Amino acid sequence: MNNVQRAKKVSQILNKIYPKIEVPLKSRNIFTLLISVLLSAQCTDINVNNVTRDIYPKYYKPEHFVKLGQKKIEKLIKKIGIFRIKAKSIYNLSKILVKKYNGKVPKTFEELEVLPGVGHKTASVVMSQGFGYPTFPVDTHIHRLAQRWGLTNGKNVVQTEKDLKRLFPKKSWNRLHLQIIFYGREFCKARECYGISCKICTTCYPNRKKPIIVNKA
Repeated sequence: MNNVQRAKKVSQILNKIYPKIEVPLKSRNIFTLLISVLLSAQCTDINVNNVTRDIYPKYYKPEHFVKLGQKKIEKLIKKIGIFRIKAKSIYNLSKILVKKYNGKVPKTFEELEVLPGVGHKTASVVMSQGFGYPTFPVDTHIHRLAQRWGLTNGKNVVQTEKDLKRLFPKKSWNRLHLQIIFYGREFCKARECYGISCKICTTCYPNRKKPIIVNKA
């Protein structure tokens, strides 16, 4: 089975398990989506949702966070990992959005990726889930799964993203990104499946006996 065939099997299994998929991070608008994705770095979506549930009803515009200031933002998100660094990024990007973009979130990768605390993966999620632009956000988890499933031999997320975009039709990228995340959390966990027990791993590699060691992103 080559990687094109494996990609088709992966799509079939994921579409059967997750025919409908919801965005895991809760948000009120595109700006709060941007903030939630930024907060989710090194933090679970559940924790982010628990924290922002008390924030977004009152603070949901860049102007709100500029007025709050960095110290108050820190207090609001103190239950989230590296909250001081994230609070600084939120405050500074909010100032930029107000000053340069009239309080709106820009719609291009180039403009998003120069905002404080916003990397390519965060920009990809916002472009995908916020603006509906076809992207394939790849984090360390998707990188690990793509290697286990024989979809890439890339040593970093950049190469893995290129390989996945080549293997799957563009119209499926936004949905597939989320399907892979949910599947990894439920069935192909880092310290449980090891590439030899879940449905996708056993379908793609029925004769695999030993745990697979993946290249870290």
